Amino acid sequence: MSDQALIDELERLKAENAALKKAPAKGTLTFKVSAKGAVSVYGMGRFPVTLYKEQWEKLFSRADDLKKFLVENNHLLKTKED
Repeated sequence: MSDQALIDELERLKAENAALKKAPAKGTLTFKVSAKGAVSVYGMGRFPVTLYKEQWEKLFSRADDLKKFLVENNHLLKTKED
């Protein structure tokens, strides 16, 4: 590798390192719009949860039903601490 190529690679790695240091704390929810126009939620697990706008709206419209379902089935549900 030439000296200039090494300098360029070092600068790229420095920039990447700085970006990683600015990453949100683990467990913090963050949102991004995907390349296909969907909304991705990061920080809930190993992989993001990604849905399109109308899917989020449909889910939100049933939020009360989901909360009721969780209460009714609490005895069957596991948590990460289990």
